[in-house]
Amino acid sequence: MRACLRKNPGLLREFQLQHQIPKAYTDYSELLDDPEIDAVYIATPVFFHCSQTIMAAEKGKHVLCEKPMAMDSQECRRMIEACRSNRVKLGIAYYRRFYPVVLKIKELLEHGAIGEPILARTTLFGHTQVGLQAPAPWRFVPDQSGGGLLMDMASHRLDLLTMLFGSPLSVSAVTDTRVHRIAVEDTGSLLIRFASGVHALAFASHCVRFPLDDFEVFGTGGHFKASPLNGSELRVVTDSLETFDLPKAGNVHLPLIEDFNQALFENRDPRVTGEEGMKASRILEAAYRSARFGEVVKFSGWDS
Repeated sequence: MRACLRKNPGLLREFQLQHQIPKAYTDYSELLDDPEIDAVYIATPVFFHCSQTIMAAEKGKHVLCEKPMAMDSQECRRMIEACRSNRVKLGIAYYRRFYPVVLKIKELLEHGAIGEPILARTTLFGHTQVGLQAPAPWRFVPDQSGGGLLMDMASHRLDLLTMLFGSPLSVSAVTDTRVHRIAVEDTGSLLIRFASGVHALAFASHCVRFPLDDFEVFGTGGHFKASPLNGSELRVVTDSLETFDLPKAGNVHLPLIEDFNQALFENRDPRVTGEEGMKASRILEAAYRSARFGEVVKFSGWDS
């Protein structure tokens, strides 16, 4: 890492010294003008992602951008086009795609280990400090975050569903603010129907006291369960029970970053491109529309 950026000079200096980074900036434009910088990692609140990605692309910098990719699919498309027209790479930081547990699920699905997949189910209870006094309080401000827990943490699970099952045909959703006094949802449920025939149920809530993070796939011949998704154990139930121990990297972001860096050296696309990152954003956009208007949102021209 050649440089870091933060608005607060004191915190910037602390971070720079802690990680022994040669350069530090408080102004994003100045960082982009640095000829030693080839790529940037954008880890700002969601409402900055689009403008900061476009600025970087126009300066010839490759971009690895945090998730969710942007506030809506229109912003996603603007980011993709800016990077394409300026011939720079765009990656989105959905690092859970690199979990050994997830890669094993993908491998087993491709080999028909549980027969024809019928249902995927992801359940997330994330009881955390919520509101304007919480860490990263922008997550609870709609015009900065784009939404609540669905945008923030459930987006990772939606990304995995598109990785495993492809393009969705329709989304229906219900969102509520049940317990917390915030301007975004603290609870949400999605039903997604994929073109492959798989149905997916995704539930997330800040309201349940005890944490839970299950990712399950049920097929005609058995099922998988990763509980927690962030753990190392994968249970495969068919006519017998098999358990895999698949520890993730000590730094869970590292495999994603290594792939992005390697993509630059090899002049190839990273594994999680802008087009891939946009898929979860499109599902989220459809989910919020469904919840608002009480309708099933159907996709047409998903890949366009």
